[in-house]
Formats: sequence, structure tokens, C-alpha cells
Amino acid sequence: MSEIVSHRQTTAPQKAGGSFLSGLREYGMIFCLFAIVVFFQFVTDGTLLRPLNLTNLVLQNSYIVVMALGMLLVIVAGHIDLSVGSIVGFIGALAAVLMVQFNIHFIPAALLCLLAGAIIGAIQGYWIAYIRIPSFIVTLAGMLVFRGLSLAVLQGQSVGPFSPTFQKLSSGFIPDIIPGDSIRLTSLFVGVILAAILVVLNWRQRMIQVREGIEGDSIAAFAAKTGLASALIVAFSYLLATYRGLPNVLVIMFALIMFYRFVTNRTVIGRRIYALGGNIKAAKLSGIKTERLTFYTFVNMGVLAALAGLIFAARLNTATPKAGLGFELDVIAACFIGGASASGGVGRVTGAVVGALIMGVMNNGMSILGIGIDYQQVIKGLVLLAAVGFDQYQRRKQ
Repeated sequence: MSEIVSHRQTTAPQKAGGSFLSGLREYGMIFCLFAIVVFFQFVTDGTLLRPLNLTNLVLQNSYIVVMALGMLLVIVAGHIDLSVGSIVGFIGALAAVLMVQFNIHFIPAALLCLLAGAIIGAIQGYWIAYIRIPSFIVTLAGMLVFRGLSLAVLQGQSVGPFSPTFQKLSSGFIPDIIPGDSIRLTSLFVGVILAAILVVLNWRQRMIQVREGIEGDSIAAFAAKTGLASALIVAFSYLLATYRGLPNVLVIMFALIMFYRFVTNRTVIGRRIYALGGNIKAAKLSGIKTERLTFYTFVNMGVLAALAGLIFAARLNTATPKAGLGFELDVIAACFIGGASASGGVGRVTGAVVGALIMGVMNNGMSILGIGIDYQQVIKGLVLLAAVGFDQYQRRKQ
């Protein structure tokens, strides 16, 4: 029996109302991000887009973006993972013990931490996929377990500092090979290359859609969207190049974004994850091994949470018992704000990234304005509620 796919890009054209709402959902968050940036740029008297603040914005939200890529697949598959914040804290604690207390070189120590993240994801994925315990319960238990293990490993104390080389994972910048007087030309050149790569990938995807008869944007809309995205990448690179250049973690983030975008758009496993979340019974009837796919989804989430833990530990230059506290809320909110459906089967990598950026810009802008953490939480909660409410409204209209 042929494989059943629920990914929006692989289905037949929708009716006019559905297409309009889908387009509103896809581009609405981008316009929302733009409006939020303009608003905070104005009310902070230009502080938001200063190169120093932009660099801090990238460093402060890099681990959220990394985890949002994995959480998107989990949510699209119809599940949730509440343990990612605790895994970040536990991996940071493990890295500190290996590197600081046992003096293990950061490369094998980092690989061991990533392996530990994969094992954690595999354990949770096994209970969810094969024992069929709801992911909410399993990952809630994982949140408690790994928070407790973090305290046990660190014995309630902070451990650090890390080696300067390891710190460069989060706080380092790409080397300036091309000399420049007041601007880091290497970073600007890399930004131009990344923009060109985006144009090529988008054009190739459009050609594939045209060849397969899939309804897509008009050529004018495609050119406008791709051109705007490329221009923003170049402008962003220019601003960073006037300070210290592109952070290492930004290059890592871009590579991960491109990889997961390819996986979700152009691979069989990506289409099967959407099918799994869209209709698990139909997915089984089409021959998809849903248990194994769910298992792999959580393994992937564990690895990305471990990578985020390493990035966060490198940024703090220490491992603390409270590291990662509340991260799961920001990650989940980023995916839902970016257009992922609470019912599964719907979501985009670019949407999750935009959602993470919205959360990051809001956090940064409100901090600059001196808004207390109490009201920050209130505002973020209302934004999340509005995003999920819009999702439910759209589903009823289709």
C-alpha cells in the first residue's frame, strides 16, 4: 500500500480558504518577528540592533534554537518532551566532571556527552514507543530524574571553569582570514555565501515542486520571500562583522537548520514523521514502522539536548545545579509560536526557528527595558496562548 503523507508540501492543493490560512500561518510569524524587532528597536532607542546586543542575542538563544529543531520533530510526531531542560543541566554537569575533575580532553568528553544524550533519548523513546506510556508522563519523569541526577553529580555545587578551547564552542568567533580595517571581512563573506546557499536551496526546492506538480508560491512571491531572507542574512552578517564577526555557534546553528530542513522536506524519514503525527493508524496501514520512528525521534531529541547542554555550559564557563531550568517551556513555546500544531502532523523548521527568535527578541527587548521577570513570563504566556489559539482556529476552518 502506498505511503500516506500528511506533510502540507506533499498533499494536493487545498481549497482557497485553507490556502489563505496556511499562507497566513507561514508568513504571519515572519511579519510578527519583523514587527517585534521594529518595536523594540524603537522603544530601546536603537539598542536592540547594535552589533554587541545582536551578538549577545545569538549567544543567549543558540541552545534554544538547537533544541527547537529536535522538539519540532517530536511535536510533529504527536508527542512532547518535558525533559530537555533537565537534560541540558545533566549534560552540563557530566561535561564539567569529565573535563574539570577528570581532566579529559574536551573532544572525547563532548562525544561522550552526546552519546549520553542519545542514550537518554533512547531510554525515554523506548518507554514511549514500545511500552506505550504517554510521552507527557515519561518525559515528566525524566525531567525529575535528570534534575536530581544533576544535583547528585555536582553535589549541589557549581563546577568550573572549562578550558578556553571548549569555551569557544559558545563564546568564540570564526577567525578573520581576510584582513579589514573596521570590519571583519571574513564574517561578511561567510554571510554572503550563506545567503547564496539559501537562494540555491530554495530554487532547487521550487523546481522539484514544479516538476512534481505541487502547488507553491508564484514566481513573484518566491522571489520576494527568498530575496528578503537573503538580504536579511547579509545585513545581519554585516552588523556582526562590525563588532567581532560571526559567532562559532551561529555557524553550527545554520548548518543544523539546513540539515533538518532537508530532512523534513526531502527525505523519506521526514515525510514519515509527518505521516505519523497526522494519522498514526493510516501511517501503520501504509507500512510505516511507527514505533521505531518514534524511538528515533526521541534519540534525535536527546542528542540535540546534549549539544545544547554543551553550548550552555561553555557559555556560562561552569556547570550549575540549576542550569537548564525552564528551558523546556521556551523550546516548546518556540515550536508552537512558529506554527507547529498541538495535534501533530504540522510544523516547519523555519517556523520553529522564527518562533525561537521571537521568544529571544522578546526576552532581550524586555530585559533592556527593565521589565521584571514576572511580567516577562505573563507576556510570553499570552503569546503562546494566542499562537495555539490561532492553530485551533485554523483547524476548524479547514
